[in-house]
Amino acid sequence: MAHSIKHQLDTLRRQIRHHDHLYYVLNHPEISDHHYDRLFTQLKTLEAQHPNLVTPDSPTQRVAGRPLDAFQTVKHALPMLSMDNTYSPDELRQFDERLRRFLKTESPQYVVETKIDGVAVSLRYEKGLLVLAATRGDGRQGDDITANIRTIPSVPLALTPPKSKPANDSLFDHTPTLPDVLEVRGEVFMPTPHFHNINTLRQENNEPPFANPRNATAGSLKLLDSRIVAQRGLRFLAYATGQTDPPLADTHHQLLDALRNFSLPVNPHCQTADNIDAVIDICNQWENTPSKLDYQIDGMVIKVDNLAQRDRLGQTSRAPRWCIAYKFAAEQAQTTIRDIRVQVGKTGALTPVADLQPVQLAGTTVSRASLHNFGELARKDVRINDTVLVEKAGEIIPQVVQVLHDKRPPQTHPFPLPTECPQCKGPVAKDTQGVCIRCANPNCPAQLVERLRHFAARNQMDIDGLGIALIEQLVAAGLVTSFADLYRLNRDQLANLERMGDKSADNLINALETTKKRPLARVLAALGILHVGRRAAEVLAEHFTSIDNIINADPEQLEAIDDIGPVIAQSVHQFCHDPHTRQLIDDLRNVGLTMTGPTQPAPTEGPLAGKTVVLTGSVPGHSRSQLEALIKQQGGRPTASVSKNTDLVITGENPGSKLQKAQKLGIQILPADKLLKTIAQT
Repeated sequence: MAHSIKHQLDTLRRQIRHHDHLYYVLNHPEISDHHYDRLFTQLKTLEAQHPNLVTPDSPTQRVAGRPLDAFQTVKHALPMLSMDNTYSPDELRQFDERLRRFLKTESPQYVVETKIDGVAVSLRYEKGLLVLAATRGDGRQGDDITANIRTIPSVPLALTPPKSKPANDSLFDHTPTLPDVLEVRGEVFMPTPHFHNINTLRQENNEPPFANPRNATAGSLKLLDSRIVAQRGLRFLAYATGQTDPPLADTHHQLLDALRNFSLPVNPHCQTADNIDAVIDICNQWENTPSKLDYQIDGMVIKVDNLAQRDRLGQTSRAPRWCIAYKFAAEQAQTTIRDIRVQVGKTGALTPVADLQPVQLAGTTVSRASLHNFGELARKDVRINDTVLVEKAGEIIPQVVQVLHDKRPPQTHPFPLPTECPQCKGPVAKDTQGVCIRCANPNCPAQLVERLRHFAARNQMDIDGLGIALIEQLVAAGLVTSFADLYRLNRDQLANLERMGDKSADNLINALETTKKRPLARVLAALGILHVGRRAAEVLAEHFTSIDNIINADPEQLEAIDDIGPVIAQSVHQFCHDPHTRQLIDDLRNVGLTMTGPTQPAPTEGPLAGKTVVLTGSVPGHSRSQLEALIKQQGGRPTASVSKNTDLVITGENPGSKLQKAQKLGIQILPADKLLKTIAQT
């Protein structure tokens, strides 16, 4: 009897998954909605009668039973990098020339895909089951949004074993089986009809409408109650993979075939191109033809098709070298400047910002625009009451691109250079390049507010509950004059502030306490050192392991580290030897912050122990990330470029210029197959 019930359940689940795929992925339903609802009701009824037989991947388990308390942060097995952007065919040709110089005798072939204007996510399947879904976050870690992603019908909770091999011949010519691990990268988006329906409902309920579908998607994925997310009509399309064991394909279009074989929805608008002229033709066709898609795109993505060539091309600290986004021409709108305000940044930089007569632009209402700096303001001769063109070309804040001088009213005047800080009234000075004007008062409250906002931000210390309004209150009340003062706040001080109360005060104090254990890299990024972002902070923390070691390093030692150039080295050295910095570090240490780096030391044994290692060329059966992980396991430190500090260069097939540089410097060279054999014997 039990076996018969289990068989019925398995059959119903398999049928429903099949029809979900036909409806949500292929847009080709075979049965009526009534027939589908009857199957779903049968499954729910049978599972209710036999709760011990309910499985996590059942179609009935898409929506969680109760809201989450908070999102957990998870680390990506492989980084989710961003892409470089371009806006012109000439820049696409320059991109092609760079790749050809790098690949030398080989010519890249390309794939061109529509750039979906949504939210990038990573889905992790283990043994065919969805176990984790995460946002991009800072590229190395993001939020665990598994409960919300499970509500999207086009995302399979369990992959379907393929019935046939991919359509194209490849090195992977066997019938594919479900990988042990498969990370699928793709885009979650909101179809335009759903977006309009949701905004109509929000306006009827006196709620503010979403600005555009991408914002609506991002807001939906941040909801803690997945039952609400399930009503938002979100969809998902895959376009890449992260960690995959074993590999699936040797070209991008074959990879999409493989994902499609697992019943994953993939971007259907993907074309191959033999050369960059064909790429530009495809981009022009999409840009100049009204889109009939039911979702928004903001350009095209151009990728090298061959995955082995991608491995050789590698990446910079933030983006792969083998792909680029071609953004469609920016939308412009005409409006007037009501006022020009001067903002004060965390380093004291004074920035002019235009207050605009609100205008619709690229689906959003725009009421301010960046004027960048006072040199740019003077060059464009932007004045209060001017009529201007503003555009949004991938920027969060729109920018003024042109003043319509023929519409300038009489008696306008050029905007004067500030002679004092608009906030503290302290003195101002131009920087050494003469471009930026800065407030010279180190105790300027406006600078302090911006520094505290940076310190508390998500990619730095991530202090939950410490928003800009509360920061401004703390500074105005004189309760916080430095980062360390945040950790000295008590319940009574916080509870007496506007819109706080006892519970909010307790929550903030608890949040501050948890951030004391943030690793050194996060602290370094939070300190606001000029030119030091997340990646440089991680490199410094990994190399020096403590704040004291960084303070004691001279510029030459700093510059000798891979990924730390002379500008960053000089900036870090100056910061560390400022008397205010020494006091700041002591204060943070005294309130309990962690000032050390990784807690897990690198292995001290193994054939690569203590060596700085560079990879060049491809190794069949191994991705670059897998090889780098192997190097770390054996005690080595993988880096991207060859220098005098490199101990070993490992070569695969078709090694690039790194091999010639290593030979010139007399660095030890080892074939990858010999290294793998040595490791296997240890």
